[in-house]
Amino acid sequence: MGKKKSSTPSESFLLLPTPPSTSPIVDTHTHLASTFEMYRTRYKEGGIKDVHEFVKHMYVGRNVEAIVDVWCEAPVRPLWKTFADSALTKEDREKLWNGMDYWFVIEAMNHPRCVGWGEMGLDYHYDNSPRGVQQEVFIRQLRHAVCLGKPLTIHTREADADTERILKAERLLDHFPNLYIGITGVITYSTNTDTSTVIQNMAVQSQGPLRIVLETDAPYMVPANLYDSLEGIKGKLPLCHTAMVPWTAEFVARVAGEAWTAEKVMREARENARLLYGV
Repeated sequence: MGKKKSSTPSESFLLLPTPPSTSPIVDTHTHLASTFEMYRTRYKEGGIKDVHEFVKHMYVGRNVEAIVDVWCEAPVRPLWKTFADSALTKEDREKLWNGMDYWFVIEAMNHPRCVGWGEMGLDYHYDNSPRGVQQEVFIRQLRHAVCLGKPLTIHTREADADTERILKAERLLDHFPNLYIGITGVITYSTNTDTSTVIQNMAVQSQGPLRIVLETDAPYMVPANLYDSLEGIKGKLPLCHTAMVPWTAEFVARVAGEAWTAEKVMREARENARLLYGV
């Protein structure tokens, strides 16, 4: 029998065509290590051999201004040390943290390149930890964030009531009064209508900018409307990356109403990222 032909599209499709908006891109939630590892897994013969080249290859010329890289998996991913070393030299780590490998403990969260805490929250779908333990850890994380004055990135699954109760009990709205909703490519999926409804309600009720930021949560959730721009592609891309954000903005504008364009959504989301994370 012959070798089964791969259904994964050529990696050339990861180099995207002209986007629906050329405004600066700020991806406020991505997992760079996971994205590169996904690339190496799905494109074993791919030409990009390290994460730095991956960033240059995918983002240069795409007007990517900044990313907020989420390190929720740092302790179990060897690649985290590459990013850590770009923030502190070996001498700095020796002087400040006695050479400790896991220097991104609470003290490190005060580093200016750490722009927020998260992602954190309660997950009652998978329940990988007892719910009482989840709540205790969540409260502890929230209190550390308050002490450091860091914005919070909260991802909660099937636990809305307890999440709201804890945030109110901890008086988090007193400390962090500015709420923004992160919009990913999942808004473009036919199986998801809730996010579109949120955008429509915000567009109708808000007298000012939409209180959103745009994110990929890469390597997951390639925007479905991107495929309309990928002429000749067969199959689904195995990973998402930051340069795909404009297609999410395009869909947001479509559901927000006639007054909105992809450019307008991108501009407002970019300013919101500056206000929220200082990037």
